[in-house]
Amino acid sequence: MRLGLALGYWGRGPDPGHVPLAREAERLGYHSVWTAESWGSDAFTPLTWIAAQTSRIRLGTAVAQMAARSPAATAMHALTLDHLSGGRVLLGLGLSGPQVVEGWYGRPFPKSPLTATREYVDVVRQVLRRQAPVEVDGRFHPLPYRGPDGTGLGRPLKPITHPLRPGLPVLLGAEGPRNVAQTARIADGWLPLYWAPSRPEAYGEVVRKLPEGFLVAPMARVKVCDDVTEGLLPVKAMLGFYIGGMGHAAHNFHADLMARMGYEEEARRIQELFLAGRRAEAVLAVPDAFADEISLVGPRERIAERLELWRAGPVTDLLALAPDPHSLRVLAELNS
Repeated sequence: MRLGLALGYWGRGPDPGHVPLAREAERLGYHSVWTAESWGSDAFTPLTWIAAQTSRIRLGTAVAQMAARSPAATAMHALTLDHLSGGRVLLGLGLSGPQVVEGWYGRPFPKSPLTATREYVDVVRQVLRRQAPVEVDGRFHPLPYRGPDGTGLGRPLKPITHPLRPGLPVLLGAEGPRNVAQTARIADGWLPLYWAPSRPEAYGEVVRKLPEGFLVAPMARVKVCDDVTEGLLPVKAMLGFYIGGMGHAAHNFHADLMARMGYEEEARRIQELFLAGRRAEAVLAVPDAFADEISLVGPRERIAERLELWRAGPVTDLLALAPDPHSLRVLAELNS
C-alpha cells in the first residue's frame, strides 16, 4: 500500500505549511500529494506550485469538480501540468452535489449523474489520447455543441498540444453503489469517501471484484497523539459539516453514505442539528466510533495495529489527510 499526502483545499487563505509538508512527504518516500477544491481555492493552481518545488512525488486532484470546468478544459489543465511536472499527474474528478453545482457554479445538477460522469470522462479520455478530433453525441457534454441556441458552426477539434501521457490516470470520487460500479468500468481508480476497512459492503459488491491494477485511494486523517478522543475532534468537525451542511435535508449524499455504514439514526440527527443552526451540537453528535473507523488516530502502537486493517483490503493508496510532519514520518515508518 502506497502513501499519499492529502492537503485538501484552502480555508481563509493559503496554508504556508503545505509546500514544506509536500517536500517532507517526498523526502519520506510518499508516492503522491493531493489538492482539492470546494468554493474557494481551485485544485490545479496549488498543485502546480507544489510541482515546481518537488521533483518525484505524484500530483493528484482529489477532487477537481466537474461543474467547475468543461471536460475539455479539465483535460487541458491535466495535460499542461503533466508536461510541466514530467508526467506526475493523477486526475481525480468528482461531480459534487446540487447545492454546490447550482449554488456556486450556476449550472443545473444533472438529472442522470451517471450519464453526465460517463460523458465527461469520455471527453477527457479523447482529448488525452489525441487520436482524432473529439466528438461526443452526448446529453450533457456534446462536442461539438449542437444545441438550439448555438450557431451550428462548431467543428470537432483535437488538442494542439500532444499530451505527454495518453493514458494519464483518471480517478473518480464516487459514493453510491451504482456510481462505484460505473467507476470500476470507466476509470483507472476510485477515491472513496469515509472508507472504513471493515465495511466495504457499504459501497456495493463491486468492491470485492475490482479490475486488475485499479487504484483505490481513500483519505484518512492520520494523527499520532496520546488522547484518541481529542485527536478525533477535527474528524468530527469535518463530518458534522459534511453530513449536516453539505446538502439538503432530503438530498445529502454524505448523510446517505453514513446511513449505509450503519449510522442512519445518527446521520439524521446530525443533519437536524446542523440545519437548525446548532452546529456545535451537530459535531458532538458525530459518534466517536464512526470517526475512529475512518481515521488513524492515537499512539503509534494503536495506529500500527489499525494500519493492518487498511493493508488487508483493496486499498492501494492511503491518502493521509493534513497530518503534521511527525505523523507523516511515523506513518512512513509503519508502512515500510
